[in-house]
Amino acid sequence: MSNFQSINFNNKKALVRVDFNVPLNDQFEITDDTRIKAALPTIKKIINDGGSVILMSHLGRPKLGPEEKFSLKHLVDHLSSLLGISVKFCDDCIGEKANKMASELNAGEVLLLENLRFYKHETSGDINFAKQLAELGDFYVNDAFGTAHRAHASTTMVANFFQESKSFGFLLENEINSIQKVLDAPEKPLTAIIGGAKISSKISIIENLFNIADNIIIGGGMAYTFIKAQEGKVGNSLVEDDQLETALKIIDLAKQKGVNLALPTDTIIADGFSNDANRKQCKIDDIPAGWMGLDIGEESIETFKNIVLASNTILWNGPMGVFEFSNFEDGTKSIALSVVEATKKGAFSLIGGGDSVAAINKYNLANQVSYVSTGGGAMLEYLEGKRLPGIIAIQQKEGFRIS
Repeated sequence: MSNFQSINFNNKKALVRVDFNVPLNDQFEITDDTRIKAALPTIKKIINDGGSVILMSHLGRPKLGPEEKFSLKHLVDHLSSLLGISVKFCDDCIGEKANKMASELNAGEVLLLENLRFYKHETSGDINFAKQLAELGDFYVNDAFGTAHRAHASTTMVANFFQESKSFGFLLENEINSIQKVLDAPEKPLTAIIGGAKISSKISIIENLFNIADNIIIGGGMAYTFIKAQEGKVGNSLVEDDQLETALKIIDLAKQKGVNLALPTDTIIADGFSNDANRKQCKIDDIPAGWMGLDIGEESIETFKNIVLASNTILWNGPMGVFEFSNFEDGTKSIALSVVEATKKGAFSLIGGGDSVAAINKYNLANQVSYVSTGGGAMLEYLEGKRLPGIIAIQQKEGFRIS
């Protein structure tokens, strides 16, 4: 495996796994092309070298084979305009037609294959399906970080057939380097901001981060489970009652490891889950009955902001409140602006996980942080310390099998 920039693709047919799983509206128009744009540098490098590109991706979760709304043909025109060339499309991803179109591809041309998930063999990691995909190209590039945690045919098994001719693309290289920057040799102090609704989905990450973080800030719905675990009154706030013991264990673990676990001290509460609900601010452990916490309060914002601004490495995963509601977005927006301010001062900031990315994009701040990850689930598993199949498959020379 070599550095992608150093590979010469002249006269090579590169089979490239991209993540074109983009949202489409009822007219099959792309509503957010972030993932497509993220793959352009890799595609352009291969073309500029004098190679040709065969793109494969999934779109959505088709259940019963081919479905019109999940066809990648809807992406062809937009991809063509972004690349400035006419992208060819094959209405299958394996078989005679795909083989013919791939073999006839000339240098500088791009072929987009139909949705891999129209075949159940893709998600089951079928080795024969992977072999048929492999026959289309002579070099394999994985540039789909969003699916790197899945041992699917096109992300992992296909690499078996390219022992000496496989690599990550620019996007996947950048993802790995950015996460390693946080995990391996972070510049201290390192602050992890963990938000979102549930502790249960973040336990492994929090536990792994205790080994490297100086501060862990907790916000979002999960904060109320921590407060209730310490016998605070949380009214109708979201609480995972089966995770109260876990919350107490995390608090103890923070003390043992000498990590500053920063919990909100105040909250913006509402008398209903609606942007138009009545709202007021109160102490987070004294929420009246019938009211629920939907954002962090002013005191918490100030405390968290000071921690963030004193940090040299920042990881942000998960919002501070229901930022989709304009009346309950101040916490998330303030944290986002603090991360931007710290980045300007020289901190390295990594944003990942669907809602954090949505928040950064909502406030148009993506280009003011160090790195925005394209892979929610994959990034979380990486941060938990798991080895991702799609990454192992490129890094190792021997074959990869699903155990």
